[in-house]
Amino acid sequence: MTVRKGKRLGITIQEHMAIDVCPGPIRPIRQISAYFPREGGGGGGGSSGLLSPLLPGAAGGGGSLSAMSSMDTSIEIDSCDSDDNTSLGTLEFDLLYERATSSLHCTVLRAKGLKPMDFNGLADPYVKLHLLPGACKANKLKTKTVRNTLNPVWNETLTYCGITEEDMYRKTLRVSVCDEDKLTHNEFIGESRVALRRVKPDQTKHFNICLEHPPPLPSPTAMSTALRGISCYLREWETEQQRSLEERGRLLLCLQARGGLCVGVKRCAHLAAMDVNGFSDPYVKTYLKPDVQKKSKHKTAVIKKTLNPEFNEEFFYEISFSELATKTLEVTVWDYDLGKSNDFIGGVSLGCHSQGETLQHWIDCLKNKGKKVERWHTLTNELPGSTLQE
Repeated sequence: MTVRKGKRLGITIQEHMAIDVCPGPIRPIRQISAYFPREGGGGGGGSSGLLSPLLPGAAGGGGSLSAMSSMDTSIEIDSCDSDDNTSLGTLEFDLLYERATSSLHCTVLRAKGLKPMDFNGLADPYVKLHLLPGACKANKLKTKTVRNTLNPVWNETLTYCGITEEDMYRKTLRVSVCDEDKLTHNEFIGESRVALRRVKPDQTKHFNICLEHPPPLPSPTAMSTALRGISCYLREWETEQQRSLEERGRLLLCLQARGGLCVGVKRCAHLAAMDVNGFSDPYVKTYLKPDVQKKSKHKTAVIKKTLNPEFNEEFFYEISFSELATKTLEVTVWDYDLGKSNDFIGGVSLGCHSQGETLQHWIDCLKNKGKKVERWHTLTNELPGSTLQE
């Protein structure tokens, strides 16, 4: 059948559907090389060999399908865009976890070959750090910006306080490189994620990594109807779990059981920003529950415009040791707002019904009478409803 140039070949919808769904043997996709004669193939030198693909078992084509299919796999792997990540640039940094001070130090050294982001072919790069999982704004750290360069040098150390060994086991450090734009929004260049379990305590670990694109979010539109419903349900469930476990910062507490309970509120770190200026005006309240007479409330002073306040205040509860074992210490952090209700930032409960680090801190306090026991705790947005009301 011949078709003149400019004239479309008509085909009915029935024929089209029959072509798509008609069962039959699966045939391999022809390679472009199959349409050209091979050197010494012996398949005849006619011009028809240029237009028809080599068939299995034809002259010069025997056993070539397996070779072509294996070649397909290698080409598919090699043809993936492996240069796309390296085109974003490389980043060099050090990580050090100090167990004695519960602090994680990230020394951002330099970057090389960053992707140009500005009209002049350069960029104004800076580095951001986030601890995952957790509230991004509460634990974001940022370096200075180096202007007009694709090979910036920072040599700047950023420190996270209140990082426990449990955090080092389950958390991931996200290191992002961005381009600062004063007139528009800042642009993302690339990132890398490091599992903190790779860092040994009190040992500096050096990293020199290629920046990557952020992992793509799963798109329900690419799934079938059933999978789309399951995906939406799982996404809602995951969002709800993240809300219930949202981290709002860290709190350093000191407990001492000696003729009662002495609670030392030392400091907070990486608190969630509750005000429009990007800061908070935090203060701390403590309760010893159950509190029938409602006389166990203590409150620190308000520290203005900070996410890392230092309080260094102590409160004493007169209580017998036998009663103390049945009590629960609730510590909440609030943002002070003049003329309206204060915002709840986060809190933590310590008692016999607690779990993890909080339970261990409470047990160590009861076991070591007269000794000060100091620990960092993660502030969450989950506490009994009675403490969430100012």
